[in-house]
Amino acid sequence: MSMLSLFIFFLLAFAMTYFMRAYALKKNIIDNPNERSSHSVPTPRGGGVAVVCSYLLALTVLIYSQQLTLHVGLTLIAAGFVIALLGFLDDHGHINSMLRLAIHFLVAIGVVMSLGGFSEVTAFNGLQLGFIANIIAVLFLVWLLNLYNFMDGINGIASVEAITTTVSMAILYAVLNTSLNSDILWLLAACIFGFLLWNFPKAKIFMGDACSGFLGLTLGILALIALKENLALFCAWIICLGVFVVDATYTLIKRVVNGYKMYDAHRSHSYQILSRKWKSHTPVTLVVVAINLLWLFPIAYLIVIEQWIYPEIGVLIAYLPLIFIAVRLKAGNPDV
Repeated sequence: MSMLSLFIFFLLAFAMTYFMRAYALKKNIIDNPNERSSHSVPTPRGGGVAVVCSYLLALTVLIYSQQLTLHVGLTLIAAGFVIALLGFLDDHGHINSMLRLAIHFLVAIGVVMSLGGFSEVTAFNGLQLGFIANIIAVLFLVWLLNLYNFMDGINGIASVEAITTTVSMAILYAVLNTSLNSDILWLLAACIFGFLLWNFPKAKIFMGDACSGFLGLTLGILALIALKENLALFCAWIICLGVFVVDATYTLIKRVVNGYKMYDAHRSHSYQILSRKWKSHTPVTLVVVAINLLWLFPIAYLIVIEQWIYPEIGVLIAYLPLIFIAVRLKAGNPDV
């Protein structure tokens, strides 16, 4: 993948975000602040459609140039398009949460079937998971899709999480000399970066459900494709996504235990609590970048390249400080 190609798709996403902002303002697609928001100024939303469109085009180009197999490319395009369309419709009006979740499951089941299933996957150095691995894969996709939506709440955070994760994994793919195609990772990072400049440090437009769900699903599919190749690579994906996985999972569990519904609006994630404490989104987003690059990526490198420890143990080591932070910040507790 040439630097020119990356620059072209970066520019495409950047330009399309400009037009999406104009469209959102014209159609009054605005996020107005409320007591559950982490922002204080009415801001147009739906800019992430630019990421979706530019990346789907990039995948099409990769398929046409035979740098990506038709099967994998169509799986990413079809699943991503359905979820992005669902999110786009939800951005323009309200879609029943149960209907939305049912479609998420149907798409996830279709992806797992398209990838040939995961019954052959083993864990902990030989434990055969069998058919249950397929169920776990479906739940993994649905949860990652939704948690990405939950975590898209302050300027830049969803974008930098995806960029640092894809770049980290692209580096691991290159060092390991894996057969997996890293071009799809670099291109995704380029497309997201084109949007990020409109969303950080000051948000001129928000990503919207169309893109947050799309990113969660796409990253999940890429992680499952890596699982077909190497369990350690899959664990590396889980490690690199650790900030989002831990914050969203811990917060949801805590809220359910406290008697709240899963889809009740709130602002009790760790990142939301920190943004209020620090009275700014910017330092929180930068801390996420620092954690991803200085803590999570090195652990992923050690388990994949150095084969330092069992991959599953590496995930636990990576997550423990993140869990500690969520506990100390009292994530999931009723809003103060």
